[in-house]
Amino acid sequence: MPAPVSPRWTGVFPIAPTPFSPSGDLDLEGQRRVLDCMIDQGVDGICILANYSEQFVLSDAERDLLLDLCLSHVAGRVPGIVTCSHFSTSIAADRARKAHAAGARMLMVMPPYHGALLRAEENAMVEHFARIAEAAAIPIMLQDAPLSGVTLTVPFLVRLAREVPQVSYFKIEVPAAAAKLRALIAAGGDAIAGPFDGEESITLMADLDAGATGTMPSALLPDLIKPVVEHHLAGRRAEAAASYARILPLINYENRQCGLRATKTVMREGGVIASDMVRHPLAPLPEAQQAGLLELARELNPLALRWGR
Repeated sequence: MPAPVSPRWTGVFPIAPTPFSPSGDLDLEGQRRVLDCMIDQGVDGICILANYSEQFVLSDAERDLLLDLCLSHVAGRVPGIVTCSHFSTSIAADRARKAHAAGARMLMVMPPYHGALLRAEENAMVEHFARIAEAAAIPIMLQDAPLSGVTLTVPFLVRLAREVPQVSYFKIEVPAAAAKLRALIAAGGDAIAGPFDGEESITLMADLDAGATGTMPSALLPDLIKPVVEHHLAGRRAEAAASYARILPLINYENRQCGLRATKTVMREGGVIASDMVRHPLAPLPEAQQAGLLELARELNPLALRWGR
């Protein structure tokens, strides 16, 4: 199947958190506020139902509800990316079909895995992505992350991009991401439409230097990450480096101390959402870590810390 013709996306495409009430129910009004805040942050697109959206604690019915709510509320103001990962090819393809019908502009998919040991071999992975591509004629971003435990070599990624051309965006967030991005771009050429990084943009400067054209961080500070990407893509590397050095302590604290809970804590403090609840078995962010996070955030004053105040 030929790849869909679409402009190459570059920039900052953060992941939307999923807010819950203190009792653990979906906070649908809070979800709408999250999306409005993210658009005001100047993001280039929004990814929903990802790992940082706590997709692994959502029921199928909740996924369907959030899919429709998020894409209808964003209403094309920015492109919507929907995560459709599942070990089952038929379930992943069905999720892709629903996402496309709801208005998704791109899919994000991890390689099939389950638990610590259940994996698919390379031919099966190619077929997995091919069936997802058949279900939704929009670009696919492959998420190459340690969480899956799947080793994805550069030659295999290039093969996948050439055999399933819709797989043209690659979110690389493994150790030595810059080296992998550089090798992928060199080997894949025009088949690699969107080399992205992730992992809260913690290796962003090295990844941009390697040729990345986009990043998928959390929704904590995309308004402060965006100038880094814009400066770098415009050839102003010194300005990009200076902007990145300023925000790196907060990114590092988020990545190393807080994980997905950081965005919720900052958005709660900034009046975007009412509660920073995470669903069990995840635990709330300890008070000491909240204090450390907010101290760093206040020094930078990202929009999420003041949007609702």
